[in-house]
Amino acid sequence: MALSPGPAAGLDTRPVFAELEAYSPAMAISDSNIIKLAPEAGTPAYRVAPHNIEAEQGLLGAILVNNDAFYRVSDFLEPKHFFEPIHQLFFETAGSLIRAGKIATPVTLKTFVPADTDLGGMTVAQYLARLAAEATTIINAQDYGRTVYDLSIRRDLIRVGEDMVNVAFDAPVDFAPRAQIEDAEKKLYELAESGRYDGGFQKFSRALTTAVDMAAAAYSRDGNLSGLASGLRDMDTKMGGLQPSDLIILAGRPAMGKTALATNIAFNIARNWRGEVQADGQMKSVDGGIVGFFSLEMSAEQLATRILSERTGISSSSIRRGGISERDFEKIRDHSIEMQNLPFYVDDSGGISISQLTARARRLKRQKGLDLLIIDYIQLLSGSGKRSDNRVQEITEITTGLKALAKELNVPIIALSQLSRQVENRDDKRPQLADLRESGSIEQDADVVLFVYREEYYLQSKEPRPGTPEHEKWMLDMSLVHGKAEVIIGKQRHGPTGTINLHFDANVTRFGDLAHDGQVPERFG
Repeated sequence: MALSPGPAAGLDTRPVFAELEAYSPAMAISDSNIIKLAPEAGTPAYRVAPHNIEAEQGLLGAILVNNDAFYRVSDFLEPKHFFEPIHQLFFETAGSLIRAGKIATPVTLKTFVPADTDLGGMTVAQYLARLAAEATTIINAQDYGRTVYDLSIRRDLIRVGEDMVNVAFDAPVDFAPRAQIEDAEKKLYELAESGRYDGGFQKFSRALTTAVDMAAAAYSRDGNLSGLASGLRDMDTKMGGLQPSDLIILAGRPAMGKTALATNIAFNIARNWRGEVQADGQMKSVDGGIVGFFSLEMSAEQLATRILSERTGISSSSIRRGGISERDFEKIRDHSIEMQNLPFYVDDSGGISISQLTARARRLKRQKGLDLLIIDYIQLLSGSGKRSDNRVQEITEITTGLKALAKELNVPIIALSQLSRQVENRDDKRPQLADLRESGSIEQDADVVLFVYREEYYLQSKEPRPGTPEHEKWMLDMSLVHGKAEVIIGKQRHGPTGTINLHFDANVTRFGDLAHDGQVPERFG
């Protein structure tokens, strides 16, 4: 039964298993692996799903000869990735033995496989012996494993495609096509995430090179920032810009200006966008960025009105009422033309789940590019499963999903969040981390937590009776805080906490830098 060796890359197992492949149990019993086509002249009635029996045999043989080969593929390869069911059993059993500190050889493995299993006329012992005799080398094990893995992903793609066709044909009347599209996208993106074998440990020098490249990019970029410039000087100084893969929570009580600050930052980044075509034909952002904005509370038109108001200096209420002059209208028209081509994308769908948001963000990244994602706001998102009575668990799923998405897309995500009412019960109404609603997971998953606070908002509601000494003091206090806002950094993994003082124009919801002269010194917490 001796056979001549095959190519240098490994022994050619095809002569050994010619009769086995002719039998091919999986081909014989698994109709799900066959794509049926409409019969045409010169076209076969079906096609067999992609597979490579020789690669599976070569890999299993290498593992049986040298168990170290298993560890070269075990971090990405699973039994389900093998096409032949008997190979799935062999790989799973060998893995269990090796992980238990035992040796996996043809002798030890055959004990765990039914002895009466017929493999094209061979017994289990004969088949395992031939696998070991004609094994590839351990050096080739990882390449063989990747081949097996990639072919499995292709079979999964075929199954997703078949499901799409079948559901589209048999969908009930009340099943919206949009729901099927989102379900198909979810499956494809899950497959895209699983379809990789480049994880695991990496040499420290590689991470070091990435860090040096980041420092070099910061040195050459305007403002010397390692992240995206928010357009607010003091915020950028304290945070080094918005860092890739960071989850940034922007929280505050109603009317503090959370959405205004988020839209200001989004506009500044989109306005400064500049891209360059790379050698591979891909567009890369070299300054500013492409912005995606999930507006779960306001419509896209309301968001656009806010930005127009901020840019033109005309209050949004005047724009909505039509209480503007001809000159104001010309100003609005000119600014709208200027903003027409901004890389700024808005999704104003209400009541979406974290899984839908994730799928849409991935789609935007793939189709248009993405450098910053903003969600307004967390409490309007739902979990991916059924409506949960435990809102804390649901928020945990949402914040964990957002942090994972930030790392996956390698972009900063700014997620707005409401604060609990307990802020109102304190004399000093400056927010704290404990004020975050369902705060446990939000505080834990966030890389940065920012609070927006405006003393003017609280003070203006406490106006004493005019003409009294208290009113004079109130007028003095109001003059000190008028047009000022604080952005409090409550948490920052890679930088200091403290307070950033900003100018705020309530009429046009615009944040800006305060002059340094006479500025109140920064507080550090």
